[in-house]
Amino acid sequence: MCALVEGVSGHYRHKWRYTTEGIDVLPEVVRAVNGQCEVYLDGGVRTGTDVLKALALGAKAVFIGRPALYGLAYDGEAGVKTILQILRDELSLAMALAGCASLSDINSSLVVHQSYYLHPKL
Repeated sequence: MCALVEGVSGHYRHKWRYTTEGIDVLPEVVRAVNGQCEVYLDGGVRTGTDVLKALALGAKAVFIGRPALYGLAYDGEAGVKTILQILRDELSLAMALAGCASLSDINSSLVVHQSYYLHPKL
């Protein structure tokens, strides 16, 4: 069992003009590691639906740095707890709307890449 944490991060993206979002490369990273280690998404997670998408694309977990910092700045520890509860509630609602009763019900069929809508098939 491998305990390696493979991060897909968008940090410092602003320094390069042509980079991809972590969520866009997540499926490729998951395929590349082929179950040899867990994959975590770091960067771009702001809502419970972001968490759902990351889990559906193969992430084991996500990191939520910016939302936690916003909560901390707003109301200290209580603000962080509030942010975590909001994310949990949003994830629960998104799961219910997607027909997922548990985390194990989340799969890649829930996510369609935005390019699908850019070139509709007639």
